[in-house]
Amino acid sequence: MTGQIKTLHEMLVQKQISCTELTHTYLAAIEKDNGKLNAYVKVTPDTALATAKTVDEKIAKGEPIGLLEGIPMTLKDNISTKDIETTCCSKILSGYVPIYDATVWTLLKEQNAVLLGKTNMDEFAMGSSCETSCFGGAANPHNTDHVAGGSSGGVASAVAGNLAVYGLGSDTGGSIRQPAAFCGCVGLKPTYGAVSRYGLIAYASSLDQIGPITTSVEDAAILFDAIAKKDDMDSTSSGAKEPVADRLSAGLEGVKIGVAKEYFDGIKPEIQTALEGAIKVYESLGAQIIPFSLPILKYALPVYYILACAEASSNLGRYDGIRYGYRTDSYNGIHDMICKTRSEGFGAEVKRRILLGTYVLSSGYYDAYYKKAQNLRGNIVSAFQNAFADCDVILAPTVPVTAFEKGFSAKDAVETYLTDICTVPVNIAGLPGISLPCGFDGQGLPIGMQLIGNTFGEAKVLNTAFAYEAAAKDVFKKAQTGVRF
Repeated sequence: MTGQIKTLHEMLVQKQISCTELTHTYLAAIEKDNGKLNAYVKVTPDTALATAKTVDEKIAKGEPIGLLEGIPMTLKDNISTKDIETTCCSKILSGYVPIYDATVWTLLKEQNAVLLGKTNMDEFAMGSSCETSCFGGAANPHNTDHVAGGSSGGVASAVAGNLAVYGLGSDTGGSIRQPAAFCGCVGLKPTYGAVSRYGLIAYASSLDQIGPITTSVEDAAILFDAIAKKDDMDSTSSGAKEPVADRLSAGLEGVKIGVAKEYFDGIKPEIQTALEGAIKVYESLGAQIIPFSLPILKYALPVYYILACAEASSNLGRYDGIRYGYRTDSYNGIHDMICKTRSEGFGAEVKRRILLGTYVLSSGYYDAYYKKAQNLRGNIVSAFQNAFADCDVILAPTVPVTAFEKGFSAKDAVETYLTDICTVPVNIAGLPGISLPCGFDGQGLPIGMQLIGNTFGEAKVLNTAFAYEAAAKDVFKKAQTGVRF
């Protein structure tokens, strides 16, 4: 299935449409539909049209253009963009304009990617519905009464709603894959370290990873190749081991797909049915299905929330109202100013996680919680390594439910946390994972299937996803709510 990127690239090269016309088409769509989707929190028409003009001039001169040149796209609002406000959708960063670009944006900017704007997200990437944003949540294009998912909900809403060809989000515990599943997109969380985190405003530094949300596996592969570069500005960066986009193949003969029974505990019957259908498709393509058990998965969620919140309490300590962002209006002394600024500037969910993280790091509780969670993290890593000795990829649900109605997360925070149960193990172990649509529930909402690979196994993950996409074109076509070109 040819992705949008190559289709639009050919249209530009063949002069069937100019880059300026293409950009105006997407800007008009944002003007028309963003009111109901709330996918964008900042639109950048001047930046977009200036880049489009550059690309049109290259084409007019007969100069070759790269695959990503002139393609309209978006960035999650926690990815730094020089001279463009970047708020993490938090009151505390209102008015913050970075003086540097994130490495991923530098790489795409050098390829003349057309930035349409910054997209909505859960505040500081903390949430599973996009509703903790200070701008209000993004809506699901398949049903605007339902959430887009989080935390990269704005990117998924923009891509699924055809307000961008693709977008980059971040994934700390499922924040790319979960909204991709809810909105019927393809969402790739790369191996930890494959993509530079320089310029990504941190939530939990040992878990965060930037990746693409697209409408096809091919587009996800093209973007992975573009951004998975070693970066000296990020000490954990190593880049990709090999390019993948040109090597995509629908052949799966002899590929071993593991299915851990624990991933299927408690999922909705409609999701179980859709995944069983996907497994049958894989069997028909020649893949070998290997059932196995991964009992340590039951510890993944508590380990994730202890570690993520502990790192968040440290990372978010820098927001004090002194150097940038929001500052309270009235205060008596610096201590009072910092307390009031943080109390007024952070939303309820962020404050909840900072408090939890501070608690597990405090004297008397560090050994009981944080140290124990770190030890269990090592056990989870080992369990996955043992599993990959017997299989090439692991198939699982992305989320145990489909997109819930707006307001649900405010009513039941714990139940919302549980939606991360299938995605957080990948971040804990630093593995690559992809979500792709594999069906729909009775309300017509997309169901996501997750494929997990070994460290730096993006090629196997993307090939396995590509094979399913080729065999289930009707599912992908229905998931796309009306691609523009």
